[in-house]
Amino acid sequence: MKRLLVLSAIVSIISLNDVNAQIDSAAIKYQQVVYNRAYKIAAELQIKNQATYNEVSKLIAAHYTNLNEVYTKRDNNLKALKANTGLSKEKSEDTKKNIAVVTKADIEKIHTQFIADLNKHLNPEQVEGVKNGLTYNVLNVTYKAYNDMIPGLKADEQKQIMEWLIEARELAMDEESSNKKHECFGKYKGRINNFLSKNGYDLQAERKAWEERLKTQ
Repeated sequence: MKRLLVLSAIVSIISLNDVNAQIDSAAIKYQQVVYNRAYKIAAELQIKNQATYNEVSKLIAAHYTNLNEVYTKRDNNLKALKANTGLSKEKSEDTKKNIAVVTKADIEKIHTQFIADLNKHLNPEQVEGVKNGLTYNVLNVTYKAYNDMIPGLKADEQKQIMEWLIEARELAMDEESSNKKHECFGKYKGRINNFLSKNGYDLQAERKAWEERLKTQ
């Protein structure tokens, strides 16, 4: 009997070690991914000082990690809430809203600190570069597309489009995944399209004419 207990304990320890090893391995792989992303973003900034380049890369990688911790905490709290079947529907909804509020506050805190840290090492143009790197340069690609599609955009219309895209980028850079980042821009593209339609533009006709121009180029 004692022998069986010992063997059982040994198997449990081995299993626990395997789980811990898998967790450590996943953490190492995640850090490798975020640092690779960070290095690529920093490389586009043309930073001449190696120490500054390294520090900025660390800040970008830390931004990914800090956001991941917040979203992981949120997901764990939501799972725990779902598992707690003893709560009333009203209490469950209130708890869910509170989780969302806390998550948003944590993200805003991370965002503010991240931008402040970047400004210590980079000029405004380079900070813009980091933001664009974190959001796959969607702002510039989208702004150029609208101007190419509608060559006759007025200055105030161009300004409004840019303002909304900047707002979208500020939110998208803190999103948890590529899809979420694109969804964020998608919402603002819808706002822009409604704005342009109200200003008298036929977007379907403009898009069709743009596609025809692209074919001839």
